[in-house]
Amino acid sequence: MAKTMVKNDIDKAKRDIQVVNIVVSTSLEHDIPLEKMAATLSNTEYNPEQFPGLVLRIREPKTSALIFSSGKVVCTGARSMDKVEESIKKIIKSLEKINVKITIKPKINIQNIVASGSVGMDLNLNVLAMKLENTEYEPEQFPGLVYKLPQAKATFLLFSNGKIVCTGTKSEAEVHVAVDKLIENLKKVRK
Repeated sequence: MAKTMVKNDIDKAKRDIQVVNIVVSTSLEHDIPLEKMAATLSNTEYNPEQFPGLVLRIREPKTSALIFSSGKVVCTGARSMDKVEESIKKIIKSLEKINVKITIKPKINIQNIVASGSVGMDLNLNVLAMKLENTEYEPEQFPGLVYKLPQAKATFLLFSNGKIVCTGTKSEAEVHVAVDKLIENLKKVRK
């Protein structure tokens, strides 16, 4: 009975993981006057002595963008590709306010997807650190175990309460493949 319960808990993990952040890059293929942007728009931070990019905070969807004078943009904080596209459109709209017309449809490149969830059971991180390859676990430094899954191009943070964070993937499909592989490896360790 207990074995079936654990198996079912592990099998549910696929459904318990959700995308919490998508990091993308794009190019607007137009020079951007960052000083003018910072002086005109209220939701910006620009300190060129510290960092060459301007930070633009977008309220809805709640995202942030790093904008460089070359027209390169890195956008972070969206939880779906629809929200990414909405954010890029808002960036373009805010540039129109300072008479910068973007005439192309920017090509969006996913750099990283972060997802979090749970495997639905407690994890013995000491045992996992010994039995799984590609792990780092220093509980005095950080309560999570870092587990790299090279075949899935993903890195997981595993916590003793069963919570997980997955990073390094470039699509939602890759997230699910990585979580499936993680669950498969956890099942092997439990046997």
